[in-house]
Amino acid sequence: MNATHHTVVVTGIGATTPLGGDSASTWEGLVAGRSGVRLLEQEWAAELPVRIAAEAAVDPGEIIPRPQARKLDRSAQFALIAAREAWADAGFTAKAGEDATVSPDRLGSVIASGIGGVTTLLDQYDVLKEKGVRRVSPHTVPMLMPNSPSANVGLEVNARAGVHTPVSACASGSEAIGYAVEMIRTGRADIVIAGGTEAAIHPLPIAAFGNMMAMSKNNDDPQGASRPYDVDRNGFVLGEGAGVIVLESEEHAKRRGAKIYAEAVGQGISADSHHITQPEPSGNGIALALQNLVERNDLKPSEIVHINAHATSTPQGDIAELKALRKVFGDDVDHMAVSGTKSMTGHLLGGAGGVETVASILALRDRVAPPTINVRNLDPEADADVVTGEARSLPEGRIAALNNSFGFGGHNVVLAFRSV
Repeated sequence: MNATHHTVVVTGIGATTPLGGDSASTWEGLVAGRSGVRLLEQEWAAELPVRIAAEAAVDPGEIIPRPQARKLDRSAQFALIAAREAWADAGFTAKAGEDATVSPDRLGSVIASGIGGVTTLLDQYDVLKEKGVRRVSPHTVPMLMPNSPSANVGLEVNARAGVHTPVSACASGSEAIGYAVEMIRTGRADIVIAGGTEAAIHPLPIAAFGNMMAMSKNNDDPQGASRPYDVDRNGFVLGEGAGVIVLESEEHAKRRGAKIYAEAVGQGISADSHHITQPEPSGNGIALALQNLVERNDLKPSEIVHINAHATSTPQGDIAELKALRKVFGDDVDHMAVSGTKSMTGHLLGGAGGVETVASILALRDRVAPPTINVRNLDPEADADVVTGEARSLPEGRIAALNNSFGFGGHNVVLAFRSV
């Protein structure tokens, strides 16, 4: 069968974030405009220039049994929690093979992380220095591997069609979902669990991001620190968690009577080739990804009514993204409601694309665009319809939403979803 004949749909969603321990509570927080950013209370945070972060609302240790948790990095724990929710939400009651509606050989896992098991690596190095070689955990290597979340999710559901981990910094989660779409389109799999996860709230990453002037140091106002498009924005706030979806070929989903959230239209990918950390200021690289998305998929700009923007709250990045939208879509941008949900969740790095994909899908389901909070003084260069104040209704009919993700290294990934 020609690859373009394989329509891909979303049949399950799951998340664990700074706003809630599942997708429903996360979505409720996003629509309500609630911030998940807090002042860090750990002793190690006291001397850091950045003492704020968006920690998970529900600690994974409260959900995953301790014997299993001891063998999993925090990033893998988040991925498992979100994947279990998505798998159950898609209507599966057991792993592939035991559940007769899915074959293990036709099931894949693509879960990304931008940094991987960084807390495991750093914590075990401390153990090595302080307690000696014999006290280093024998589970360290499988815990710190960037592919650990995807591998553990694959083991959980008995996925044999392929287990993958694209690593492209803050675009990783979205690239994972785009890769999963292609797995189904090209006939490699009928179902793929896909998304992103991250757990990097640790003194070293925070100190490093802070010293490169990428993070907000607004310690006196944690909940107001992440402020995309505001003239006084001064960097992102680090978050943690995971967002995972179940993607499925439309024919397979209909054959088993699954509910369908949305159609996964496709992806657009490009690279800036400009700077290892700074975005290309004119937005040319992002524009190329947007053009690829529209030209290689059945998508019209007039259909797009909502954009979950990358919008990290950095001076250059926020505006470059909007310039790219205007370059590609022209006046059509005026009817696209732009939401910067990192204002509430913080920036989940490799997990951002997964969580924001969940938000984009639920925006289509409920016909509502979440607000961008903390925009007290909109940057005059923000040439787009940024949703501020309260959530906004989206139109009826067949509509589409974009999820934009960009990462250090110049990685650009744009995903599109359409209502059903």
